[in-house]
Amino acid sequence: MADGARSVALDVLHAVEASDAYANLLLPARIAAAGLDERDAALATELTYGTLRRRGLYDAVIALAANRPVADIDPRSLDILRLGVHQLLAMRIPSHAAVGETVRLVRKESARGFVNGVLRAVSRAEPDEWIERAVATARSGEEALAIRHSHPLWVVRALRQALVAEGREDELEAALAADNVAPAVALAALPGLSDTGELLAGGARPAPYSPVGAILPGGDPTRLPPVAAGRARVQDEGSQLAALALSRARPVEPGERWLDLCAGPGGKAALLAAEAAAGGASLTANELVPARVGLVRRALAPFGDAVRVVESDGTTLGEREPAAFDRVLLDAPCTGLGALRRRPEARWRKQPADVPGLGELQSRLLDSAIAAVRPGGLVAYVTCSPHAAETRAVISAALRRHPGVRALDTGEALQRVALEPLDLAPGAHAQLWPHRTGTDAMFVQLLERTAD
Repeated sequence: MADGARSVALDVLHAVEASDAYANLLLPARIAAAGLDERDAALATELTYGTLRRRGLYDAVIALAANRPVADIDPRSLDILRLGVHQLLAMRIPSHAAVGETVRLVRKESARGFVNGVLRAVSRAEPDEWIERAVATARSGEEALAIRHSHPLWVVRALRQALVAEGREDELEAALAADNVAPAVALAALPGLSDTGELLAGGARPAPYSPVGAILPGGDPTRLPPVAAGRARVQDEGSQLAALALSRARPVEPGERWLDLCAGPGGKAALLAAEAAAGGASLTANELVPARVGLVRRALAPFGDAVRVVESDGTTLGEREPAAFDRVLLDAPCTGLGALRRRPEARWRKQPADVPGLGELQSRLLDSAIAAVRPGGLVAYVTCSPHAAETRAVISAALRRHPGVRALDTGEALQRVALEPLDLAPGAHAQLWPHRTGTDAMFVQLLERTAD
């Protein structure tokens, strides 16, 4: 069945490249359709995600071994080569099997000899030698880091800028390396519906930071009854902490109204709904995209009619429902640079030109969130990105536009929630990092509307 695992991985790689498919959504469906057992499903997963994470490095190696730019290689052959190079450089698969089984994926007879020749050339040197040869083609230190750790150059520069602002530029290489480590499966027990004891009884271990979290060492999380029933869910610890920073920033007064302004796909909304119910508050979950509205409804199904789900434009909700809510979560659309471990194709899909448009949308959504919260109420601005233009710049501009809003010490609020110290840099905001906390690089800023 290893042939099946390689075929599944190649199918997903091609769909990601040609159709902008999302690997995390497509891969499970392809594995199920192929009928792969647990072992070969794990192989297909490693082949897919490992190849996507290291694509930049592998392209540099392929260009050297083929003696031609990768742009001159037909797309299917290139995907097959990337898959083969990942096996040769990063997996414990014998070279003859990695080359032979990968070459069998080539359909065109005319391309088979080329793919075979390139992979055999790669197999004749040690992985470290190929990596150093690829890095030696760099024209700068930043480009060398980009090749070695397989990130676009603009992402390396963005992460450097974010770390420089924290006075921790020396952590850049550790941050890049962390993006290439497969994340653990984190689970969140929804308060009132489940608890961490249920997850631990199913073989999970306690999460280091989230009071509602647990870490599953491996296997299908839906084998745990609370996850299968929707009483617990797969959710990164950073996302859990971001939601809890808002829900536990101050005691909940019965009758409070909460809003999740951009609720899709519903993970944070589910945790907020549970927290709201425990404190006697109510939640409105808003989402613009119809397909994501369906995901929100599914995530909130355990709460029945207790949660109001709205399909509308978040940028105008504040005008339609001014000063109507006590707490607002804005988990803003962003580049996703903080979740590259989880969605590795995002690093190749996003471009620097995407950032200004996202920044404008984030600012409009934040204005709407501020308009929607009552005086004395709280807004949590959250992005899964450490990019300065999506985080500190958005907050600074909003504070200038809204003199009746103040930034709260979010690090202190987040640390009160967390079970262990989070190693946060000084400042009003809180920026998590994979290399420090093992979470996605979530940015969280709590704001209080002090006046109209």
